[in-house]
Amino acid sequence: MPNAKVLESKKAVVETLTGKIKEATSVVFVDYKGITVAQDTELRKQFREAEVEYTVVKNTLTRFAAKECGYDFDEVLNGTTAMACTTGDPIAPARIVCEFAKKNKLNLAIKGGVVEGSVLSAQQLSGFGELPSKNALVASVLGTFLAPISSLAFVLDQIRQQKEGGSAPAEEAPAEA
Repeated sequence: MPNAKVLESKKAVVETLTGKIKEATSVVFVDYKGITVAQDTELRKQFREAEVEYTVVKNTLTRFAAKECGYDFDEVLNGTTAMACTTGDPIAPARIVCEFAKKNKLNLAIKGGVVEGSVLSAQQLSGFGELPSKNALVASVLGTFLAPISSLAFVLDQIRQQKEGGSAPAEEAPAEA
């Protein structure tokens, strides 16, 4: 029978993990086996920049927390496991892991996870890794909207210049000595 103090500390860890999983828009479980300390430091830096919390977790305690949230990750939570979760861009954790693994030629593998309440397999999450970030997608859509408006503004300006008496004044050539 475990000591009462140890049991209370484990319960606190489970409560913390439960809260993180419930609040997160995305939770991705990663097998980090084979990563060096320098690579791990760089990966953590990228996660921080994207506002993703990345922590190494104990499988048993995480399993309890996931069950509290209504998820079953018994097949996923084995071996070395880290959890990347965010309340922001839901595809950020998977994208960062996939890009980092490709860039560093690592076996850093996604085990599975949850995106906006839906349990997804490692393969599905790896597919998210191929997508650009939410901000990049929004910028692309806005750029698409902006192009016709810019073209219209240019045409209207050309018409205005034409009606005012011709085209824009040409630059004078420098006089030769």
